[in-house]
Amino acid sequence: MHSLFRVSIALSHLWKPNKQSIPCNLKHFYHLLYMIHTVTPKISLPDSDRDYSASSYVARSNWLITSLCREGKINDARQLFDKMHERDVVTWTTVITGYIKCRLIGEAKRLFDRADAIKNVVTWTAMLNGYVRRNQIMEAERLFEVMPVKNVVSWNTMIDGYVRNGEVDKAVDLFKRMPERNVVSWNTVITALAQRGTVEEARRLFDDMPKRDVISWTTMVTGLARNGRVDEAREVFERMPDRNVVSWNAMITGYAKNMRLVEAFELFQRMPQRDLPSWNTMITGFIQNGELEQARKVFDDMPEKNVVSWTTMITGYVQKGENETALKIFAEMLRDGGVKPNDGTFVNILGACSDLAGLGEGEQVHQMITKTIYQNMAFVVSALINMYSKCGALATATKMFNDGTVKDLVSWNCMIAAYAHHGCGTEAMRLFTEMRNLGFKPNDISYVGLLSACSYAGLVEEGLLYFDELVKDKTIQVREDHYTCLVDLCGRAGRLKEALNIIQQLGSKASSSMWGALLAGCNVHGNLDIGKTAAKELLRKEPENVGTYLMLRNIYASSGKWKEAEREWLKMKDQRLKKQPGCSWIQVENRVNVFLAGDKSHPQSHLIYSLLWVLYARMNKFELALEKNDFIVEN
Repeated sequence: MHSLFRVSIALSHLWKPNKQSIPCNLKHFYHLLYMIHTVTPKISLPDSDRDYSASSYVARSNWLITSLCREGKINDARQLFDKMHERDVVTWTTVITGYIKCRLIGEAKRLFDRADAIKNVVTWTAMLNGYVRRNQIMEAERLFEVMPVKNVVSWNTMIDGYVRNGEVDKAVDLFKRMPERNVVSWNTVITALAQRGTVEEARRLFDDMPKRDVISWTTMVTGLARNGRVDEAREVFERMPDRNVVSWNAMITGYAKNMRLVEAFELFQRMPQRDLPSWNTMITGFIQNGELEQARKVFDDMPEKNVVSWTTMITGYVQKGENETALKIFAEMLRDGGVKPNDGTFVNILGACSDLAGLGEGEQVHQMITKTIYQNMAFVVSALINMYSKCGALATATKMFNDGTVKDLVSWNCMIAAYAHHGCGTEAMRLFTEMRNLGFKPNDISYVGLLSACSYAGLVEEGLLYFDELVKDKTIQVREDHYTCLVDLCGRAGRLKEALNIIQQLGSKASSSMWGALLAGCNVHGNLDIGKTAAKELLRKEPENVGTYLMLRNIYASSGKWKEAEREWLKMKDQRLKKQPGCSWIQVENRVNVFLAGDKSHPQSHLIYSLLWVLYARMNKFELALEKNDFIVEN
């Protein structure tokens, strides 16, 4: 925290947005159009790109149409296509494929359906692929059924369509009907089965393959590891005749995701060559298993880093609560200059600003975002709303939400949570109603925010009605968080017996957070009997939770039971449990000043404590005056 101000100042000097690229002038197109009819360009293309058109005029035109389509200039390609007095199947297929690549499936279909269209199996398959890529699976099915000729690519495209839409059984059925298969056919189906979790069936197909390539082997390694069968995956990995870097990465990922980091790192060190995903996989594995220091060592050893490397490291520090370090890594990333942040980077670094209540840093990050393509992304906007809310700037958070061009359910949930955080229960309920009126269906997170808002604002009856509504909605699963909010709602309102009944009805499903909410309510309202019950359950689940002892001690003290209060204190000491000291900070002139309870490390601590004693003396004087009904007003 002492160095947060240095990070804050650094951020403002490091961000330099990319200049907008200037669109190309298309004058040269008309010159090329003229050249088509006058000059034969000397082109040398690989065999796969050669145009075997009978007419040299058609071949030249096809070459230019292909070039325009590759550059995304589909309208210019269509103009040239319409001016051609002679076309062949390559011409038609190229323009149809161009439309598909530009996501203009309607235009592609209109051209495809023309009576004068010249089509072959490649043209049909291109159209089929267009429907698959747009997830229009029914249209793809209809087209596939009427295809006059199908080749193995056509069959593979349809199988891929089923897989993309989660219809694995249909994909397998079509695979079985294939008159001939290639290695792509086998790999597609094996991958789909492994991803679905039917790894036994995937393994049987893998064993039946007449010929395997490195993708087949890697697919099987990935599938087995993903389903927890890491040793079996390693056995397949060791049998591989050839391995590439993807194969090694797959095996390392399998070990890391199954919390076998020693073997993952041993394999990582044995790799004959590593690429960026290799390093990123190892870093992610360490972070996911709580080995942040080891992840940092690997990160520092990287010969080069991409945005995934930086973002993964930032995420690791944010998840562990080391938000200052996350900000320093972000500043280092900007200073390095070789990599620009993406939406994931911004969302995570805004989370760090939120946790630190670092409004200044958050505003600087917001300025960076406004110069990128991510400024209107729903997740980024939601992260900004969350940051401003947690930093106390509710008005700015509200303005951001109201000004947002795109609002999704995440944005609405974020704003409801912001109102909850500030105790604005009525506003949260109004927003919840508005969200539903606009056609957004609330999810489990919506209700957590809403119930929290009702709890903080003391709107008990409204909160109970919303909870009943949630229970009746069978499309949403009632989670632990919802019950915790309900217990907290009743506890804050002093309805402690109701809160206890709710927990007891849940039986063994009652969590520590629910008992904690009940104990907090007992602490506020001084209910010793229920408080003792809640504390007993909490200590059974979390015997080293210092907060439980302290709250129970407070309840005893507020009831005048000083001996029992002292006993709880002694229990803490016997178990060598210590309360985490309170921490606060204030930013003055770009410097963050941090204070701990009883701390004297601040360079101006002598002056600060002198001033505190002056304030303490004045408070005592004022308190004595109040007791004598002698109000003293000092200018």
